[in-house]
Amino acid sequence: MCAAVAAQRGRRVLILDHAPEPGRKILISGGGRCNFTNLGTAPDRYLSANPHFARSALARYTPRDFLDLVEKHGIAWHEKTLGQLFCDGSARQIVAMLMGECEVGGATIACGAPIRSVDHADGRFRVSAGEHEAEAPSLVIATGGPSIPKLGATGFAYDLARQFGLKVVEPRPALVPLTLGGDEALFRELSGVATPVEARCGKAAFREAALFTHKGMSGPAILQVSSYWRHGQAVAIDFLPEAGSGWLREAKRQRPKARLATLLGEHLPGRLADTLAEKIGVAGDLANAPDKVLAAAEERLSGWPFQPNGTEGFAKAEVTVGGISTAELSSQTMEARRVPGLYAIGEAVDVTGWLGGYNFQWAWASGVAAAQAL
Repeated sequence: MCAAVAAQRGRRVLILDHAPEPGRKILISGGGRCNFTNLGTAPDRYLSANPHFARSALARYTPRDFLDLVEKHGIAWHEKTLGQLFCDGSARQIVAMLMGECEVGGATIACGAPIRSVDHADGRFRVSAGEHEAEAPSLVIATGGPSIPKLGATGFAYDLARQFGLKVVEPRPALVPLTLGGDEALFRELSGVATPVEARCGKAAFREAALFTHKGMSGPAILQVSSYWRHGQAVAIDFLPEAGSGWLREAKRQRPKARLATLLGEHLPGRLADTLAEKIGVAGDLANAPDKVLAAAEERLSGWPFQPNGTEGFAKAEVTVGGISTAELSSQTMEARRVPGLYAIGEAVDVTGWLGGYNFQWAWASGVAAAQAL
């Protein structure tokens, strides 16, 4: 995106990519259909040490701007839940669109070109990559973070930033499944069971599906809170987010002969309902359970604490929290304050969006912001 806009502004642009083909993360995104933006994009949907940093770029290049480009290229799209936009066809259409925009401006793309060295002297950057030796007054770091290394992702952006004296906020996996320890092994036996929940971690709360796995928990709600989770924190799950206060005590009055597992089974998958009822320990008919016991059961079901012992790591993380410190960059241009001509954009920067197209929109917006300054 940055190359296309800069090239169409008349700049001579060379893209160096160590991968054998361009846009490999784009190709696997959204189940191969690329969740290319989100209509709900706003600065508060992003994590950063500076929560205001993304505001300028996002305001100047909006989801509607990207959608105009998609429609200009005749790519059919549809909206799923929560403002998520996907291609009707294939993610390859988005890659082809971006390649086409680069071609319009005359940008050169060199894939399979691992970077051997980067030097800076006399206001010029010199890069050796593959068979290329290139020199330019500007260098843009757009190499993302280390999430999904099997696609070629690395921490190269951080190494390069440190080479130029830029601070890096500690990177960690985000939008990633959480793992559970032995104390919660009973829930691992529910592998494959999914249900709508509200997942909470600290002040962050997301109401979407959760999925139990053989290692722990996943699904959209869990991936969302994983970006906020730190080791030692609990994640609370409300298994019945639509239930009002006192629902179980009311059920006792309405259906005294019902059992807890039966009631839960009317709202949750059977295996999960049985497991929760067993863990809570309310046996027999509701009529035999004191109201204070049912009140405690309600409270537990609305904030069931899980104590993750880790995540599935960068191998399964969709993005990376942390990265090149925003304190080092101009929010207007993405240029390093202390190294004129050096820019950083996209996931390489300490700006991480929610699940659902937000990270793509940051990539487009930050790329355009830099391109307009080059």
